Amino acid sequence: MNDLKIISKASNSHARTARLKTAHGFVDTPVFMPVGTRGTVKGLLPETIKQTGTKVVLANTYHMLIRPGVEAVETLGGLHKLMAWDGPILTDSGGYQVFSLSTINRIGEDGVEFASHIDGVKIYLDAKIATRVQNRLGADIIMCFDECTPFPCEADKLKKAVDRTVRWARLCKQTHNNDKQLLFGIVQGGIDQELRKACSKELIEMDFDGYAIGGLSVGEGHQNMIKTVEFTAPLLPENKPRYLMGVGMPADIIAAIRAGIDMFDCVLPTRNGRNGFAFTNNGPLKLRNSENTQQTKPVDENCQCYCCQNFSRGAIRHFFNVGEMLGPILLSIHNISYFQQLLEKTKETINNDTFDEWAKKTIENDKYKTTES
Repeated sequence: MNDLKIISKASNSHARTARLKTAHGFVDTPVFMPVGTRGTVKGLLPETIKQTGTKVVLANTYHMLIRPGVEAVETLGGLHKLMAWDGPILTDSGGYQVFSLSTINRIGEDGVEFASHIDGVKIYLDAKIATRVQNRLGADIIMCFDECTPFPCEADKLKKAVDRTVRWARLCKQTHNNDKQLLFGIVQGGIDQELRKACSKELIEMDFDGYAIGGLSVGEGHQNMIKTVEFTAPLLPENKPRYLMGVGMPADIIAAIRAGIDMFDCVLPTRNGRNGFAFTNNGPLKLRNSENTQQTKPVDENCQCYCCQNFSRGAIRHFFNVGEMLGPILLSIHNISYFQQLLEKTKETINNDTFDEWAKKTIENDKYKTTES
């Protein structure tokens, strides 16, 4: 089944716009997907998220399995009902937690045993369990269970992780039993091009509905990341969606779109927003700084989001200083809106074939090379 329709392509790069069909509607790509790890994008109402231009949101299998549990999600009407979200949802398989919770897990050939980060109770996840749980949660796009490695990683450990990822992907494909869901394979291999090539080849032979590039944004740096994406993306089928997992700096996203990536997710917009850091068209802005105490300007004068249309920098700084939750909420709204506006700009420039020139100038501009606060 081919669920991706290519709309247009850039002349001098691999950038493209497309439309992806899911059980809960169409998604125009390139697309940025805010992260709602535990079934909600922190602090934001679903209607507010929609107003930012968001079409797809994420939830995480590991966290939903721990609390409230897959049975509870089913009883409450499934993930869409729990989240009060009628658009597409993507669930990560829990594979990333193999990396992020490495101090409380034990990796075996067949799966991973976690000590719950909540109460220490043992939880076992393998390819079959992760797939069955995602089938039951009911997301529109689900991911294969994989092993994400740190950077740097010893060559033999990296090779073993790729072998496990391929083996687990085959089990996920065999186990998957919900034809309303798209199942994506995940290409691993660190920055080793031969491993990326081998992993891609194995996964393509399994014929997944889409393909993700995982295992990046784990410390390898911008240049290594983009070099790996530029090598890997063209290996993947042109008629299937390509998803770069967990990458969220503006310059990284634009460079990855140039390489042919369609889908992105990252916690940066909301995490940074909760810490008083705003992405703007004029560069990064730290709202806690005293220079904003009596500043009447909005966060970004060129932004039409609810935050920028109704609140001044001085007001938002005040909310942060007195511990009012409205400050983090407003900056989360703005930051997600900023990312959605950026992705809309990429689609516009690809469709009118000005993307390559625009992307080059944008990536070279230092204001997009911000760092996490």
